[in-house]
Amino acid sequence: MLHFDRWKIVLIYILCVAGLVYTAPNFVPKSKLQDVPAWLPHQQINLGLDLRGGSYMLLGLETDALVRERLQGLVNEVRGALRDVSVPYTGLGIKDGSVVVRITAPADAEKARDAIDGLSSIVAGNQFSTLPERDLLITADGPQISIVLSEAAKRARVQSAVQQSIEIVRRRIDELGTTEPVIQQQGIDRILVQVPGLDDPSQLKALLGKTAKMNFRLVSNAMSGQQALASRTVPAGTELLYTSDQLKTPVLVERRIMVGGDRLVDAQPGFDQRNGLPVVNFRFDATGARQFGEVTRDSVGRPFAIVLDNEVISAPVIREPIMGGQGQISGNFTVQEANNLAILLRSGALPVAITVLEERTVGPGLGADSIRAGEIAAIIGSVAVVAFMIASYGFFGILANIALILNIAMVFAVLSVLQATLTLPGIAGIVLTIGMAVDANVLIYERIREEVAAGKGPIPAIESGYNRALSSILDANITTLISAAILFQMGSGPVRGFAVTLGIGIVTSVFTAFTVNRYMVSVWLRRRRPKALVL
Repeated sequence: MLHFDRWKIVLIYILCVAGLVYTAPNFVPKSKLQDVPAWLPHQQINLGLDLRGGSYMLLGLETDALVRERLQGLVNEVRGALRDVSVPYTGLGIKDGSVVVRITAPADAEKARDAIDGLSSIVAGNQFSTLPERDLLITADGPQISIVLSEAAKRARVQSAVQQSIEIVRRRIDELGTTEPVIQQQGIDRILVQVPGLDDPSQLKALLGKTAKMNFRLVSNAMSGQQALASRTVPAGTELLYTSDQLKTPVLVERRIMVGGDRLVDAQPGFDQRNGLPVVNFRFDATGARQFGEVTRDSVGRPFAIVLDNEVISAPVIREPIMGGQGQISGNFTVQEANNLAILLRSGALPVAITVLEERTVGPGLGADSIRAGEIAAIIGSVAVVAFMIASYGFFGILANIALILNIAMVFAVLSVLQATLTLPGIAGIVLTIGMAVDANVLIYERIREEVAAGKGPIPAIESGYNRALSSILDANITTLISAAILFQMGSGPVRGFAVTLGIGIVTSVFTAFTVNRYMVSVWLRRRRPKALVL
């Protein structure tokens, strides 16, 4: 137990030195780390919102729009299903949250219902039932058929929209260059966003408030937008929209989408080579490039509207066919507006509009106070533990304290390499680790005392003490590690931060308290060869 192979000794030194080296950048100002060569460790632990300050937002999804959108799509599906079976109908539309249709011939009612029933699909049951459910509930009252979405279908659409929105929100925030944002679902239809270090949330709010549904449509040549506004009527197949600038100029565009924004594969801010103004350069995929080329080839001389969230951001005239699948959006942008638009287009469109339900800016003063309080707690706890170990075990207590210092360094090193975010609960986990780190040494030393009291010599007593304490150390730490894993799996946000630091601390404390401390004791035994052991 006290013999170490050469490779084990080398591994112990490597891990201990690596722990000290990788934790060192946390004690160096970030401005000076820029001059450090890239091959040297330079990662620092990220501070969370409660320590560093930043922006906090609670977003709500407008889920009613999801149901309306599904019902509008269902109207077209019902129309197609009835046309396929040659059933005449009338009054197809949406009424009181359901799709209704009246079958002209009562004899065709059963055939119509069977056709509409074929549109239904199976969705997962609710949290209280694992049985699958149908997404459409179809009822017939004579010749009139009503179709409503089941609760399971609504729930599935909301859950899908929330997960998709979280991913899109994450991509948009990552484009801002922020570090370790916290983005997670809260409740059924809400998203919690915490961005440490972002003092001004206005830019973030502008990015998240945009649905970013973009498409390309031809401007109608039937009449101008001003004429349509004055007459208060629009020709069939057209829609009156307004420009996104301050003038809010009306533009009459065709409803047909010529190229969808989902065909974009890249968007980057740039400058127009002719006038030097900020623009956004975009690029389509293969299908989008073909569609864009066909439209511009067949519509030379016509204005082509670029519509973002039902606002016309630009309507340039097609001068010549654009066959390369690349284009440019100009609209009197500032540099920041062009950059934000490029971010929105790259990250994709939100499936539904979101609103900011709650918004807070956490000042760095609160974080500084928390850091000072955490430092004081850690210092007091460390001094108390060091003093207790020295008073109780003398020289062996000093060895335990050296292992404790290495343990703390390894915890910070692992957090730095993982680029983890340290929060107040995380500091609590580290302080708890300090107390737990010497627990293994206490078990070992008390076992050694029992062996010495039984009359054994120094080497047999120490050997037996480590052997007998190993099972107790593993049992205690494995059960705590299981608890940390459950906290990480079931918890969220600060709870996970506590679980991460606690779990890392458990692993490093077992290594330093049992392996490193045992190695130091074995070196001391070989050099001193004591006749008796005083512990």
